[in-house]
Amino acid sequence: MQIKIDNLTHPKVVDLLQQHLDDMYATSPPESVHALDLDKLREPDITFWTAWQQQDLLGCGALKILTAQHAEIKSMRTAREHLRKGIAAQMLKFIILQAHNKGLKRLSLETGSQAFFHPAIALYQSHNFEFCEPFANYNNDPNSKFMTLVLESSTDPED
Repeated sequence: MQIKIDNLTHPKVVDLLQQHLDDMYATSPPESVHALDLDKLREPDITFWTAWQQQDLLGCGALKILTAQHAEIKSMRTAREHLRKGIAAQMLKFIILQAHNKGLKRLSLETGSQAFFHPAIALYQSHNFEFCEPFANYNNDPNSKFMTLVLESSTDPED
């Protein structure tokens, strides 16, 4: 698997992100959907990566810088045909490492509270993310769960 910075122009990437948005709107009320579209993912405070095996798109993920010490994980998605193969775990480890290398102190995320999101929540918990209060511009919402991970300089991000 190769993970690389992506410019969000490849048709497979566009399709995967459209599937992501479609699923978010199918499982959450519109006011509770915080997934970003292509234009927002191209903003300068966001780095977007895709995971590939040759010409096969496996998944994606992004890091949005909130402050000099805090960033948010956005657009974590595994291609449907690659679910349950560990792609998301590898992408998450990669993003945590990137955040650590940038000297960030905290990594947070928002995900849904519905059953559809339970596998994602379990993944984040398995990587030591803990539930937290809303951060950045988020508000309390029964359709959202907020999670955070403190990045310590003495912690090996590969663990």
